[in-house]
Amino acid sequence: MPMQILEAGAADADVVQSIEGAAFARKDEAALVADLLQDPTAQPSLSLLAFVANKPVGHVLFTQAVLAGASRPVPAAILAPLAVLPGSQRQGVGRALIEHGASRLAASGVQLLFVLGDPAYYTRCGFEPAMPHGLRAPCAIVPEDAWMVRPLVPGVLGSVTGTIACAQSLDKPEYWRE
Repeated sequence: MPMQILEAGAADADVVQSIEGAAFARKDEAALVADLLQDPTAQPSLSLLAFVANKPVGHVLFTQAVLAGASRPVPAAILAPLAVLPGSQRQGVGRALIEHGASRLAASGVQLLFVLGDPAYYTRCGFEPAMPHGLRAPCAIVPEDAWMVRPLVPGVLGSVTGTIACAQSLDKPEYWRE
């Protein structure tokens, strides 16, 4: 079935919250998204909704990040969270959201995209462990390979190192556990 991916706006807040709540079966991810969308330190952000048969089935949020300690400025973003309704999982919705977002971010000048997540899933979407590249998370991550990076321009991996500084809403230890 064809999928459509659109940028979510303020009018879509209830749909986004519904998807986040259903996908995670708890309220903290939905609350995080609401906080990040209002957080000036997360901007610019990119919020995307996936639709199948005109029904919203997935959401992803990308927020601005800063690579502190780098030898040069490197535009970066963090993917958090990615949510797909349970009945629509394992159908390519998450990957389509990631690819669409990565393309939009690259076009806007973002060079590195980070995520904290399941390596078995995210490595299939172009991510690789970030720590071996000297790219550290805002907090200690266990297991370390759950902190991943995807280069959005050639040659950026290995050319810079540093620690990601994220939006204030995301800068809480409880959000940095896999």
